[in-house]
Amino acid sequence: FRWEQVVDLTYSLRLGAKPKPMEQDEAAVEKLRFVPPTWTYECDEDLVHFLYDHIGKEDENLGSVKQYVDSIDVSSYTEDFNVSCLTDSHADTYWESDGSQGQHWVRLNMKKGTIVKKLLLTVDTTDENFMPKRVAVYGGEGDNLKKLNDVGIDESYIGDVCVLEDMTTHLPVIEIRIVECRDDGIDVRLRGIKIKSSRQRDLGLSADMFQLPNLVRYPRLEGTDPDLLYRRAVLIQRFIKLLDSVLHHLVPAWDHTVGTFSKLKHIKQFLLLSKRRTALITQCLKDSETSKPNFMPRLYINRRLAMEHRDNPALDPSCKNAVFTQVYEGLKPSDKFEKPLDYRWPLRYDQWWECKFIAEGIIDQGGGFRDSLADMSEELCPSSADTPVPLPFFVRTSNQGNGTGEARDMYVPNPSCKDFPKYEWIGQIMGAALRGKEFLVLALPGFVWKQLTGEEVSWSKDFPAVDSVLVKLLEVMEVMDKDTFEFKFGNELTYTMVELIPNGSSTVVRYEDRKEFIRLVQKARLEESKEQIMAMQAGLLKVVPQAVLDLLTWQELEKKVCGDPEVTVDALKKLTRFEDFEPLDTRVQYFWEALNNFTNEDRSRFLRFVTGRSRLPARIYIYPDKMGSETTDALPESSTCSSTLFLPNYATAKVCEEKLRYAAYNCVAIDTDMSPWEE
Repeated sequence: FRWEQVVDLTYSLRLGAKPKPMEQDEAAVEKLRFVPPTWTYECDEDLVHFLYDHIGKEDENLGSVKQYVDSIDVSSYTEDFNVSCLTDSHADTYWESDGSQGQHWVRLNMKKGTIVKKLLLTVDTTDENFMPKRVAVYGGEGDNLKKLNDVGIDESYIGDVCVLEDMTTHLPVIEIRIVECRDDGIDVRLRGIKIKSSRQRDLGLSADMFQLPNLVRYPRLEGTDPDLLYRRAVLIQRFIKLLDSVLHHLVPAWDHTVGTFSKLKHIKQFLLLSKRRTALITQCLKDSETSKPNFMPRLYINRRLAMEHRDNPALDPSCKNAVFTQVYEGLKPSDKFEKPLDYRWPLRYDQWWECKFIAEGIIDQGGGFRDSLADMSEELCPSSADTPVPLPFFVRTSNQGNGTGEARDMYVPNPSCKDFPKYEWIGQIMGAALRGKEFLVLALPGFVWKQLTGEEVSWSKDFPAVDSVLVKLLEVMEVMDKDTFEFKFGNELTYTMVELIPNGSSTVVRYEDRKEFIRLVQKARLEESKEQIMAMQAGLLKVVPQAVLDLLTWQELEKKVCGDPEVTVDALKKLTRFEDFEPLDTRVQYFWEALNNFTNEDRSRFLRFVTGRSRLPARIYIYPDKMGSETTDALPESSTCSSTLFLPNYATAKVCEEKLRYAAYNCVAIDTDMSPWEE
């Protein structure tokens, strides 16, 4: 019996006698069950992310064929109808070639072990002379491709056409060549590719992949035996397979309006490995979308007044001149017969309003609209820590104000702002960004994103990104002895850090009551922006079904709304100053070689290691470390208060890369530059 059969046999209801499986290998079962005493749920989450990054992470543009294909190449494409349209599961999008007649092809670079049982092309007769009339399919390895099939397509057909089936061996490359188009058309349109396949075996998972060099981005996993990590990974994969078998029942795609599937919040990070989740999300979004509006709203925006307001918000307490307010007011229905925008448009509807910028000669064909979104983002959460915040909806975190902690460029909803309709509208724009291709960049910590997706937040895990000094203060207070407590606080500590109890300002916190005081402070701070976040979530849910939020992790929601925080080497070069280095110093050369080899996530982590910020702009100062020109393999050091990196002299660029990456992932902790007792 396979393990899946044993599970089915154990838990399913059957008529008649159950088959009896063979005796289980108790030693093997015990190995799978064993976890070390220090293992935590967070370790499991890190292991899921490791698996996702190494064997489960797929090209998001591969849609429904992603489990079988590494990548897709095409002969040519038009700007708006590129290769991603082949796999986006949208019937109204298509790949369109842009080349010479008879020279169009689609090349599938197949995943190792994949054996194609059926390869289908989606075509549509309404494409007229763009519709393929005859295709040939080739397969093989590299450029040594052999013809496998030649298929004629009915000119009146709409739907999926099978062009290859019942292969018996793995073909590394499959190429679909468009031999002829209907009515002698020059270019071709294909609306999708679908694959049915079997796998020779489940490749890629072994104990070798858990060796120390591969774990540098996952500090919680370091020091754990690779064999144990392998067995735990096998267990997680089996759990995901069982989860996938019931996921469509937990999140019924036939009714996306059903209430929240809150049980999923406990395993949100595990959903990254699900093979069924993407299709469910796509279906929920498709089923809940509306047709695009009959007209495009035209907004008249005065950016000169908005800039004056941004420079000195005190001159305009109502914020009426902010781009945000001008857009918000401009989109209000003009009369009772005009319906408000619902923001649930098809993916291809990529301009939501037209901007006329007063005294600016811009014809808005999308650029002005995107500019308005960028302006709104900058007004809501300014990227520079030195500028005032021109709108009242978000405030800088205490970490940003104190220059402490690991997330110094973040904002949280303002507990004092009660303009809930505008918070709800912010949520709607976030939902529109999730559905479409535009972004609303909001620098919010995971503490906020988690609440938007329904994930649980905790004081120790999430609040350090908001106020690390307070977290440390309460930690120290909880374990201090009575003499120290009375020396530090005397009769000065009352229940007024926030209004914690009635008459709190006149009630002194006694040593015996400190734990209750700590609990009240934690509860108050965790919930201080609850109403504002709920309003944002309400707006989000007007645009995006609850089921979609249940299926997305908070990191994915942030990425879909805000995009990937881009930290390019070119941008870093403009913001980095080397002090006390010779112009041709190899340390400078090795440093830039290392950063060029970093992923965007690596560079974002590095930026946080040096500056405490994960997004640009952030000035960086680099000095030689205390060893001077002496070669060393020591880790680099940083001072986030001054955004300074002390760079050792490494023997090679490779060593420099490894040390910088290790420091970026393993040496970021709550900032110790400031004592919790300092003011």
